[in-house]
Amino acid sequence: MEKSGKRFLAAILAAVLFSFPAGTALAEEGTDATEETGETAQTGGIKDGTAILTADDPEAEREKERQTGYEIQPDTNGLEGWPQGPAVYADSAIIMEMNTGAVLYGKQADVKHYPASITKLLTTLVALENSELTDEVLFSDDSIAFMEPGDASIGMTPGEILSMEDALYGILLASANEVSYAVAENVGRLMGGDYDTFIQKMNDRAAEIGCTNSHWMNANGLHDPEHYTTAHDMAVIASEVYQFEKFREIVQTLSYTIGPTNLVKEDRVFQQNHKMLWPGNSYYYEYCTGGKTGYTDQARTTLVTMADNGDLQLAAVVLYDFGNDAYADTRAMFDYAFDNFEKVMLSEQEKPEGIEAYTEMDSYVVLPTGTEFADLDSKIEITDTQNHTGTVTYTYQGQNVGSADVVLTRDYVTAQTQGTDGNVRVSENNTEKDTFPFLAKLIIGIAVAAVILFAVLFAVLKYRQIQRRRRRRARRRRAGRTNQIQQSRNRQGPGAGTSGSRGTAQRRKR
Repeated sequence: MEKSGKRFLAAILAAVLFSFPAGTALAEEGTDATEETGETAQTGGIKDGTAILTADDPEAEREKERQTGYEIQPDTNGLEGWPQGPAVYADSAIIMEMNTGAVLYGKQADVKHYPASITKLLTTLVALENSELTDEVLFSDDSIAFMEPGDASIGMTPGEILSMEDALYGILLASANEVSYAVAENVGRLMGGDYDTFIQKMNDRAAEIGCTNSHWMNANGLHDPEHYTTAHDMAVIASEVYQFEKFREIVQTLSYTIGPTNLVKEDRVFQQNHKMLWPGNSYYYEYCTGGKTGYTDQARTTLVTMADNGDLQLAAVVLYDFGNDAYADTRAMFDYAFDNFEKVMLSEQEKPEGIEAYTEMDSYVVLPTGTEFADLDSKIEITDTQNHTGTVTYTYQGQNVGSADVVLTRDYVTAQTQGTDGNVRVSENNTEKDTFPFLAKLIIGIAVAAVILFAVLFAVLKYRQIQRRRRRRARRRRAGRTNQIQQSRNRQGPGAGTSGSRGTAQRRKR
């Protein structure tokens, strides 16, 4: 009833606020957007405190939005010497090479949008990193109670138990919202907390891997005005989770069966939703290796797709797209990337000054066909001054074409950590401990050792002094008793001592 009331209120607000022209830039605050029903239409992105009027002709309004989005040119088309990419209907889109982070195609890739169910890629990443496939997933009342009619589900009930492996199939193939919640709740407990602990981990992990404009409020992607991301950030997440073999296995599966559980005796069978994976489908793509679909009224169609042609491994993301246009847009971007870019091995190129070697011998960048490696700029980030390691990022006219881990020369690290070149950033967590002069460390170590040694010697000498004093006092006491005995004998006369001894012996016998 509470959610229905909120929706009714949103509809009233939509009716009284005036409409803004269609646009693509998103406001930083990310306010709620009007639901798209049969009678409403929403412009691209998160609007700055606005709602959209009900359209008299929703189909005409939708087509107008499509064409507006289509006319927005990819940002990468503005790079001199860069291959011209296709126009797409999506408000935001990107193609990223998953092993290097190279961005081959970008259209408003840093504009914020609601992600819908592609959120589940991050949910899966956090689950894989913090649990075992054999772990049990127990479904609580909370994991079911939030569901509404029409929400994607596989019909789990409170008290049921799945393995983590079965649960991940339910998340990625069936896009089951209650399973996403239950996984978050159970993994949160494994981390020593609860559901909210898992959501916080989603935000933390996203930031760690390089997401810059995302905020996560739940594990399933159901609409929340403060739950948003960008095409760039989703490509980063897709690239990270794709490194897990189990993930690659799951997202390529076309059909899966969950057997009887502790409460339900029937099988649950569900299929892959991503159309580019189904042979014979008009949207089938031979190089597709997985992906995740998404849709809510506010997010419109969202889609993440992975593809591998044997040379390049790509992640494509489209946000705020229009139904099956998402597949057509994705195919166009993949074809563009595979046809116009090539892998360039770094081991075959001259290394920038300061780089001693690449950590991986098969490191590479991805360049437009025919581009000279000498035309690239490079920037080094020192990540560990003690071990002389770092990361080099190559760019072409400011466009990221790949990064690689490197081993740096000792002289280079020394020079940079002394602040002689502002082009290199040293990670904060290593700066204090690693840039402290070695000589100073040595002097402090010697001083500490000397203090400890002095303390030990002082304690030993003090102990010996106390022992000597005790021995002297003991000798003085013995000498005093001897003198007393002698004086007593002198007073008693000769033989006194002998009779006294006999008397004592006789008393002991009695």
